[in-house]
Amino acid sequence: MQLQLKTWQFVEDYLKTRTGIIIPIGSTEQHGPTGLIGTDALTAEMIARGAGEKAGALVAPTISVGMAQHHLAFPGSVTLRPTTLIAVVRDTVVSLARHGFTRFYFVNGHGGNVATVTAAFSEIYAERSMEKLGNQPSIRCALRNWWESSGVKGLSRELYGSAEGSHATPSEVAVTWYGYPQTMQQKTMEPRIAPHGSFADAEDYRRAFPDGRIGSDPNLATPEHGKRIYETAVEDVARDYAAWVTR
Repeated sequence: MQLQLKTWQFVEDYLKTRTGIIIPIGSTEQHGPTGLIGTDALTAEMIARGAGEKAGALVAPTISVGMAQHHLAFPGSVTLRPTTLIAVVRDTVVSLARHGFTRFYFVNGHGGNVATVTAAFSEIYAERSMEKLGNQPSIRCALRNWWESSGVKGLSRELYGSAEGSHATPSEVAVTWYGYPQTMQQKTMEPRIAPHGSFADAEDYRRAFPDGRIGSDPNLATPEHGKRIYETAVEDVARDYAAWVTR
């Protein structure tokens, strides 16, 4: 159930019995020679919407630009500063809390968002604690990386082993090819499995990983794999959301 496809009256009625909402968050950044720039936002959006349908939860519009400064040496990548992303997350939660939402479940598609979004939660909690409004309901926020669910991790190991890597992975590429099959392409990449390593800023990243991949072989991806990974992620996320929102 997409929030932007509902009316305000629908939301008002929804809030009479439920106060949870799922918020997809991702990034707009390079994903190697064959991965889509929107991979992190597209996968989070697909999985959040599927989980929302399964769990009967509203799904907010996707926060599609994240903290991705380290990808800026690759054309097309876009980033928010950490302070800006904190403000975006904070304003999204505060806006929805104004209407009566109290449980905010973020489905994340980008590892680079984790520290910043977690910091945003701390800012939200601190602000509410300092307001000294004794009658306001408590709110809770959760961040879940869809690729870290037990089912998805097991499936990734089965399908790709050590070639999964950590960026431009075959798992995330496969999910986008399942959702957007017209974008599928494969290219010869050298080395076949990209190197691992660390980085700091954008130029450092591109020097270390010139084609954008880290530890991965995305040519192993197929749309059929993507369907399996998507369905597993939706099942895992919906189950986790349903358990979390009622605590």
